[in-house]
Amino acid sequence: MSQKITDTAQLFCNQGIAPGNLSVTSQHFSTAEGKYIATEQDKQADINIQSFGLCKLKPTSGGYLPCIPAPIAWEKTTEKDTINNYKILTENSFCLCGTGGKIEVSNKGHAERHEAMD
Repeated sequence: MSQKITDTAQLFCNQGIAPGNLSVTSQHFSTAEGKYIATEQDKQADINIQSFGLCKLKPTSGGYLPCIPAPIAWEKTTEKDTINNYKILTENSFCLCGTGGKIEVSNKGHAERHEAMD
């Protein structure tokens, strides 16, 4: 079974140069280790998903342009477990970026085991 991810989970984009943390704003009552559990609604650029530094898909003569995430939708979420009717994100979830990258989870944000019903 997959592990749920929480606020402060670490994300990376395969086209960015720096990791970023997830900020959960979709709900404020369901927690793991005192951190809010992430849902498919946590996909807003600069609110839930921060910049990944520079974007390799935006080359210029002086290097790369800054990353401006353009998350489309989270995939590989839970099928049955929900919070407020939103599917829960797991360590296997990923989000495609409108610019062309793939945002994935590199650290679930907590140390305990909190399995999701996939």
